[in-house]
Amino acid sequence: MADGITISFGPVSPAGPGDLVVFVGDDLSLGGAARDVLGSAGTDLVARAAAGERFKGRPLSALSVPAPAGIDADRLVVVGLGSEKDRAKVEWPVLGGFTAGKVSGRSARVLLDWPGAQVSPENAAEFALGARLRSYSFDRYKTKKKPDADENGGTSLSVMLVDHAGAESAARASAAVAEGVVIARDLINEPPNVLHPEEFARRASELTKLGVEVEVIEPAKMRELGMGALLAVAQGSAREPRVVVMRWNGAADRSEAPVALIGKGVVFDSGGVSIKSAGGMEDMKGDMGGAAAVVGTLHALASRKAKANVIGAIGIVENMPDGASYRPSDIVTSMSGQTIEVINTDAEGRLVLADVIWHVQSAYKPKLMIDLATLTGAIIVALGQDIAGLFSNDDELAARITAAGEATGEKVWRMPLIPAYDKAIDSKFADMKNTGGRHGGAATAATFIKRFVNEVPWAHLDIAGVGMSSTANEINRSWGAGWGVRLLDRLVREHYEAR
Repeated sequence: MADGITISFGPVSPAGPGDLVVFVGDDLSLGGAARDVLGSAGTDLVARAAAGERFKGRPLSALSVPAPAGIDADRLVVVGLGSEKDRAKVEWPVLGGFTAGKVSGRSARVLLDWPGAQVSPENAAEFALGARLRSYSFDRYKTKKKPDADENGGTSLSVMLVDHAGAESAARASAAVAEGVVIARDLINEPPNVLHPEEFARRASELTKLGVEVEVIEPAKMRELGMGALLAVAQGSAREPRVVVMRWNGAADRSEAPVALIGKGVVFDSGGVSIKSAGGMEDMKGDMGGAAAVVGTLHALASRKAKANVIGAIGIVENMPDGASYRPSDIVTSMSGQTIEVINTDAEGRLVLADVIWHVQSAYKPKLMIDLATLTGAIIVALGQDIAGLFSNDDELAARITAAGEATGEKVWRMPLIPAYDKAIDSKFADMKNTGGRHGGAATAATFIKRFVNEVPWAHLDIAGVGMSSTANEINRSWGAGWGVRLLDRLVREHYEAR
């Protein structure tokens, strides 16, 4: 998993192959284990090299020097952690990603030790998670690769710390989460001629190998259920839609109400009759980032045998212009029985979610629902590409999601839901219209979805800015970020999983 990297854990050792990575503060101080391994010659070397290269030990900075005689290593890589205050709030996945980037394509022993460090097994596991995610690349369609094209090819890390056995155990759960993120990234990065609705459903069905129950709902059954909104979006495509429901029953009581995760899975969004401009339309293969996150999260939960009941449901469609396409001014009837006037066929994701959400709350009676969707450009205007928009009808659920986002670095910002937004989607001819106009576009889209939620605690995450083409960082160099898997896994683990 996680292309091109292997990670192991072991005791602190002065001998071994490859590079040796040590950590220092802004005063260039080393931890006790590092001083023991390097000896006085190595400690002096760090000081001299730092002076020569003007290395100040600032957070996420690095210095590489040839290892001197007496130190069993090819290179000595010194990673800066900053001040004592900086060191007290280390983001372990970020540090792992940064470190992996500095020894890419090489073997390295990483000594997790510095003054004042309290490196728990969980810290080491998060470090490994970041290293794994940094190593990801998607190049399966490149037939001619440059020698340096894969910057992380062949990376091997041996992470050294006192409780290495505990770290190895903890890392099994973090590896399951990393696998989930990688699955989500692969899905988002796939071209739409490969990842059409039927293929997406097939890949989601592979979760059965982990004990997940998977149901694939085909168009005939959708018509029987009355999913008129979702079917309308799909009717212009030669590819028929699918709805996939994935059920992980990990709680001791299999009848306990599940947590429901729901994802928008528009595998390609041309805009339909309201066609998008050509510039950037190729990015619309990623309009299924919410569905990808749901599949990745179910993989993570099942792989680590989470003690929770969780439903994952995704609506998979392609939105294309055709003589059969739905049109502006069409009125469609959703599964809920509510009618929708189509104003813009490029406001399609909310129609897909409307029917999937209604089906999930009707059939499975969840304790809460969270939907994820690359829904609006408006959320990018509001929050940029580093924070997702959060809308919710429940303060406790919103607070829990926000805290999980802070803990994982997948941050959210709560946005308002007020009666004025609801009024903006009233229609003259139907129960509602599918867009409230340009102003407040992310909020009126969320309000539209809310009309299909009954009394269930619900949250909507608009991930248009963070799900694809997001800002590169130390744990993601991919166009498709797989955003949401780590947040949702953390949320379930912290609040909905039996201890």
